[in-house]
Amino acid sequence: MVPDAINLSSVQRILVVKLRHHGDVLLSSPVFQVLRNRAPHAELDALVYADTRDMLAGHPAIANLHTVDRAWKRQGLVAQARHEGALIKTLSARKYQLILHLTDHWRGAWLAQALRPRWSVAPNRASRFWRWSFSHRYPVAASRHTVETNLDALRRVGVYPEESEKRLVMEPGPEATQRVDALLAAQGLAPKSFIHAHPTSRWLFKAWTEAKNAELLRALVRDGHRVVVTCAPDAREQAILGRILAAAGPGVTDLSGQLTLREMGALTGRARLFFGVDSAPMHIASAMGTPVVTLFGPSGEAMWGPWMVPHRIVTSGHPCRPCGNDGCGGGKISECLTQLPVERVHSAINDLLARP
Repeated sequence: MVPDAINLSSVQRILVVKLRHHGDVLLSSPVFQVLRNRAPHAELDALVYADTRDMLAGHPAIANLHTVDRAWKRQGLVAQARHEGALIKTLSARKYQLILHLTDHWRGAWLAQALRPRWSVAPNRASRFWRWSFSHRYPVAASRHTVETNLDALRRVGVYPEESEKRLVMEPGPEATQRVDALLAAQGLAPKSFIHAHPTSRWLFKAWTEAKNAELLRALVRDGHRVVVTCAPDAREQAILGRILAAAGPGVTDLSGQLTLREMGALTGRARLFFGVDSAPMHIASAMGTPVVTLFGPSGEAMWGPWMVPHRIVTSGHPCRPCGNDGCGGGKISECLTQLPVERVHSAINDLLARP
C-alpha cells in the first residue's frame, strides 16, 4: 500500500486536467471511470482544451467539463486575462479537494497553486516550483501505454484499477447516432456491413502514401467490401482524400469533412473494422469497441497503439523507429510508413475480418 495514499471517502470534488490533443484526451477517459467506481459520492470535473471537449462530452462519470480555448491567445492580452480570470473563478468556486494533472503542462502547476486543493497529483518534472505545486508525483516510463500512464496518477495515491475498468469511454449521444444512421441508410448500409477507413492525419509524417491508400481501397472493393471513408473538415486533408478517391475509383462512400467527432464515434461504432493511421479516429474506434488495423511509423505503438480491442498493427523493420521525428530528417515524410507494402496491410485487414 502507498504510504501516503488518499482516502477517497473524504473527497467530495475532483478535477482531472488533460490539456493535450484529441487522442490524448480520450485516452484519459478510464481515469474517470475508475474514480466513479471507487468514489461514487464524489463529483468529477474535467479541464481540457475547447476543441477536444467532444472526446469526453457525455462521459457518464463527468459532472462538469471545463475548457481552455486556444483562441484566447489571439484575442489580445486583455481579453485573454478576462477569460483566464473567469475560468479561475469558476474552478475556485468548485473547491476541489483533489486535482489530477495528467501532463507536464505548466498550467497544471499554476492551477494547483491557485486552487489550493488538499491533494494534487502530477507526473515528475525536474523543477522546484513543480515539486512545491503537487503533493504527489509519479514517474513516467517511455515504453508504457498512455492509458496506463494516466492511471498511474491513481496508483500513486493508492487506487489500483481493475482490468475491466481500463476500457476507453466515448458516448456519441443520440443526436450523433441518429444522424449517422440516417447517412448510412441513405447509402444502403446496415450496421456492421462496412469498413471505415480514415487514411489522413493532421500530421503528414504519420501518413501513408496517397497511391497506396488508393490501391488498398480498390483491393477492398474488389473483395466485395463496402467501404466508408472520412477525414477532418480541414482543406488540406480533404484535398488529400479527394486525390485518393479519384485514384481509387467507384465503390467507396465518401463522408469526408461531414462528421463531428462524436458522429465519427457513432460511425466507427457501426463499422465491422476501422483502418487508419496513428490518429484520434483510431483511438475513437478503440473506444467504440471496433476492431482496428493501423499503421505505425515514427510514433510508438507501445505508447499509442489500439487499446483493448482486436487489432493488427502494421510496421516496418526500420531499426530507427519509433523515432518520434516529424518525418525522416524532419522532412514530413516517414519512409518507415511510405515503404509499407499494400499487400501487408490488405492481408492484415482480411486476417482480422476472418477472426472467430
